[in-house]
Amino acid sequence: MVASRAIGSLSRFTAFWILRSRGYICRNFTGSSTLLTRTHINYGVKGDVAVIRINSPNSKVNTLSKEVHSEFIEVMNEVWANDQIRSAVLISSKPGCFIAGADINMLSACKTPQEVAQISQEAQRTFEKLEKSTKPVVAAISGSCLGGGLELAISCQYRIATKDRKTVLGAPEVLLGILPGAGGTQRLPKMVGVPAAFDIMLTGRNIRADRAKKMGLVDQLVEPLGPGLKPPEERTIEYLEEVAVTFAKGLADKKISPKRDKGLVEKLTAYAMTIPFVRQQIYKKVEEKVRKQTKGLYPAPLKIIDVVKTGIEQGSDAGYLSESQKFGELAMTKESKALMGLYHGQVLCKKNKFGVPQKEVKHLAILGAGLMGAGIAQVSVDKGLKTILKDATLTGLGRGQQQVFKGSDEDIQYRLLTRFVNEAVM
Repeated sequence: MVASRAIGSLSRFTAFWILRSRGYICRNFTGSSTLLTRTHINYGVKGDVAVIRINSPNSKVNTLSKEVHSEFIEVMNEVWANDQIRSAVLISSKPGCFIAGADINMLSACKTPQEVAQISQEAQRTFEKLEKSTKPVVAAISGSCLGGGLELAISCQYRIATKDRKTVLGAPEVLLGILPGAGGTQRLPKMVGVPAAFDIMLTGRNIRADRAKKMGLVDQLVEPLGPGLKPPEERTIEYLEEVAVTFAKGLADKKISPKRDKGLVEKLTAYAMTIPFVRQQIYKKVEEKVRKQTKGLYPAPLKIIDVVKTGIEQGSDAGYLSESQKFGELAMTKESKALMGLYHGQVLCKKNKFGVPQKEVKHLAILGAGLMGAGIAQVSVDKGLKTILKDATLTGLGRGQQQVFKGSDEDIQYRLLTRFVNEAVM
């Protein structure tokens, strides 16, 4: 979106090969596990590795609420104080979600910018302590890792993610009229480079795990497992945990380096960012593009640029302070409140008010093959429904059919669907 990406890192071995070549791959752990009961976060110990599991009750997703934050601090303090624990793994018990972001209701309940800024500062302090941990922490990511979840993950010393469709990383705060408030504006530029960091934060788009690895957001990928005695999602989570525990041991033993090898393009981009004139040109170009797209009516993107610039030009302390202040200011704007209202509306619309259907739908007939009808046909075919599309004219029917085929071809192109499956359902 804003500048050429600093991508081109040197190719690396897969997680499986690294583990096997160093002689410590393991699929079954025999260490005892002592569980301490909490509401959102529990942990057990496997050997000398603490496995911290996030699982908010009565919710399909994990979010960073005040309760989760408080329990996380408690758990990490226990881990740091235990001399028998040398490293840790942070993982979600929900297969489709690592952490979906901060609890929006927590922000909506705040009445002043100072209240919101305080939430930001508390998260900054926690994640900074995590970042400086002498005991390496591995983030094992499966499912959505967004907003505060991404900020938590990049504060860990190592990140491993499952390579599947559900695993995405991103910083969607800008879509709610705010900015990353837990250190993300300062860590992302250092991790992936300034151009790529701007693109992540200014677009709010989701990044798939394989692309995240190329960018440097993820260190290793784990292939998902197929069906067996347990559902695929459950088997994959268990395998991800095993791999993460092994890597945590390797990091503690200094057999694995948390530092990633950077490619030539990344090194050149990093060098270019040391030149003041180049930096100013990047800030200028990014701001020009943002103003062109938003007409200056959308404050969050401009604040993101300002906060990133402050951190680079004046140092991390000034950057973190600016981040928390701007986070508080943005949360109180009418634009942010309107966008959060839209978000809540979308969530309500997704809820099924009618309960479970008494009879499973297997066939669907659609009258009208226009844009709407063809779109409904495409998603219905993707769900495995036998779909009949009807239109008043053959020309209209042909256009609708072509739209469905085009959508399927795009799914194949983006590897969301295999050609074999496409031919089977069509």
